[in-house]
Amino acid sequence: MPGLQLVIGNKNYSSWSLRPWLLLRQMGLEFEEILVPLFREDSRAQILEHSPAGKVPILKEEGRAIWDSLAIAEYLAEKFPRMNLWPEDPGARALARSVSAEMHSGFGSLRSQCPMNVRRKPTPLDLSVETKADVARIQEIWRLCRAAYGKLGPFLFGHFSIADAMYAPVVFRFSGYAIEMEKSSRDYSETILALPPIQEWIQAALAETWVISGNER
Repeated sequence: MPGLQLVIGNKNYSSWSLRPWLLLRQMGLEFEEILVPLFREDSRAQILEHSPAGKVPILKEEGRAIWDSLAIAEYLAEKFPRMNLWPEDPGARALARSVSAEMHSGFGSLRSQCPMNVRRKPTPLDLSVETKADVARIQEIWRLCRAAYGKLGPFLFGHFSIADAMYAPVVFRFSGYAIEMEKSSRDYSETILALPPIQEWIQAALAETWVISGNER
């Protein structure tokens, strides 16, 4: 797929950037990575060169720009239907879309209290009631999906899907803030962390020197 570009933010902090980046890596597609360090004087101006929305991530192809991680995922699913980025079964596909949309629009307390920080030494925080509710709901989703489709493989719907890309940043949050998990959630988290693209992302994040003070807790 020549000419494919993905504009992302800092790998240490940008959870939204991780989602389409991981999806593209898992798909085995070649793309040019354009990294714009966030929360710097010229960050927004640089991003606006690629998208009028002024936010990362942005997928660029054939003169078009697709922004928002879920929109990018849907674009890729339509362009490459044989890759089954959504489950083939209609019921599983409906559930995968539902839990992905829930991740996309929800869990504000977890996002706010526990921003993604790959470099963070795992240390617990005193979680708010709202964040604990987010943690419980996410584990409920993982448990539900794994119970229904675990026999097909190690991911939420057996095979890797958009749903796994959407929840991958949560794995970093749970790990970085030493959040207690039930066994099925620990097993799923280990599956995500073991992915070669995730290991590649971690190494790149560790090598970054930029610091966003608001994401350091």
